[in-house]
Amino acid sequence: MTTEFGPLGFGAASIGNLYRVVSDETAHAAMEAAWEGGIRYFDTAPHYGLGLSERRLGAFLRGKPREQYLLSTKVGRLLKPNPAFSGGRDLKAHFHVPDDLVRRFDPTLPGVRRSLEDSFERMGIDRIDIAYLHDPDVYDLDKGLREGLPALAALRDEGLVDAIGVGVNDAGVAARAIAEGDLDVVMVAGRYTLLEQVAAAELLPLAAERSVRIVAAAPFNSGLLANPDPAWGATYNYAEASAAVLDRAAALAQTCAEFGVELPTAALQFPLRHPAVATVVVGTANPRSVTQNATRAAEFIPDELWVTLSARGLIHDPIVGEPTFRAK
Repeated sequence: MTTEFGPLGFGAASIGNLYRVVSDETAHAAMEAAWEGGIRYFDTAPHYGLGLSERRLGAFLRGKPREQYLLSTKVGRLLKPNPAFSGGRDLKAHFHVPDDLVRRFDPTLPGVRRSLEDSFERMGIDRIDIAYLHDPDVYDLDKGLREGLPALAALRDEGLVDAIGVGVNDAGVAARAIAEGDLDVVMVAGRYTLLEQVAAAELLPLAAERSVRIVAAAPFNSGLLANPDPAWGATYNYAEASAAVLDRAAALAQTCAEFGVELPTAALQFPLRHPAVATVVVGTANPRSVTQNATRAAEFIPDELWVTLSARGLIHDPIVGEPTFRAK
């Protein structure tokens, strides 16, 4: 790959109009804030805004020195013209874009090759560093891993991509992909965070054993850990947080405050403590939030905070061999 992971990466789902319309100017400002904040890893996917994220990210990165950044996109979903398009929006998938295209699951070698070629065209870039098989468990996990992983390996052998992996929300699926494939990196969203350490049970030890790097995405668990004081209405795993989860988040925030650390700062830095984790990826189209996240990632956190969180049962730290926790 052209460069190495930094502590923080930019997740480009939001600039694909995830949940809300984002102007071209705001999307560009968010990416520029990431670059100015020292972020050099950018992740996107055809799924994000039916190609809008890739187009915007490609337009931005074409103005940057290619050897200075890492770029990843995903395969497994081909974008095809929607024969039933009648002016609707892609709201079922949570993207505020016209639904003039549809997603078609295709993990075959021709499908994966076509997906990458289409991504290159949308981004106006002739190569990427990492290709992930995207959410194969949403469609057909067995088929996805059986066909998609060898297809990616073949394209890596051809030099079309430098590194391959999977991008999923399920730690068990990620572990299975490592066991069954010849992977370089795995992106797992929301399963190794300050609130939830389920990935530590199997995924992280296996990744360390196989020398597979982990990209820990969604460290805020879709919003709950993004604010210093979690409140009613905050989201956890893209739904309203339960009272029990909200109480745990509040206890985390209170303990962090005792050490002069805000909850989002601890949430960003916690995954990086594990040696298998290469970087943390955060997605936002808010330029101010991008800058704030870059600042938080560099703030000092005393080791005593992690010790205290562990002693109070608020985290179970796999680095010292404690059991894992999954929020309910």
